[in-house]
Amino acid sequence: MRKVRAIPHKGKEPYFSFYKMLGFYPDKIDLYQEALTHRSSSMRSNSGKWVNNERLEFLGDAILDAIVADILYKKFENKKEGFLTSTRSRIVQRETLNKIAVEIGLDKIITSSTRNLAHNTNIYGDALEALIGAIYLDQGYRVAKKFVFETLIKQHINMDVVLKSEVDFKSRLIEWGQKYKIEVGFEVTESTFDEQNNPVFESRVIVGGIELGSGKGYSKKESHQKAAKKAIKKLRNDNELLEKLLEKRKSESSDLPGSAEEGLPIEA
Repeated sequence: MRKVRAIPHKGKEPYFSFYKMLGFYPDKIDLYQEALTHRSSSMRSNSGKWVNNERLEFLGDAILDAIVADILYKKFENKKEGFLTSTRSRIVQRETLNKIAVEIGLDKIITSSTRNLAHNTNIYGDALEALIGAIYLDQGYRVAKKFVFETLIKQHINMDVVLKSEVDFKSRLIEWGQKYKIEVGFEVTESTFDEQNNPVFESRVIVGGIELGSGKGYSKKESHQKAAKKAIKKLRNDNELLEKLLEKRKSESSDLPGSAEEGLPIEA
């Protein structure tokens, strides 16, 4: 006799909304509601702690990276690490995640008190990462991977376009520095050879006199790109660092725009 799994609150909200989006009914509905709660609308839990989606976003970011790496590793058996890394970056970049989040309807069910959500589109991509974190905690890695592959990649990402595109982190970082009059510089710190006698370069990036990232690659360009990506991620996630750089330049130039964070045209 076949066992039939009981479906919690079938047809009732919010379970049904998640079922239509995910293809399965959540077991721990609180996780999914937390994933869609922006910090501007933090909720107080039974234990008295304020809850929002930032912790789930952190987890989902790591899980998404691992899943996409898993998929690409198996799909492109003969490609080197540099190709796999850059392809993953193009898939998980913020612009792509924001677009997918809107396409699957996350923008309609996010809880936020932030004004002008249309101008804060990173909220959507952040919520998508948090949702992936919730799926992982609720259903495990296999279900999270199936959701990423079947729903996100197959339905909303054109791999041919992705493979032809390029995320130029170095150019974006330099353009940002020029806009806000913050000096950005790259330098090769080490040049070695791997076991197959291929040249390997290590570079670092200095932003406003502060080293923000380093990277290794089989070319100077690749090492610069990896260093720039790390620097961009720091600038996006560390508001204190961003304000420190902004204040430093304000003291040197009265022409500096008001908020560097508002003008970050970069993804990590």
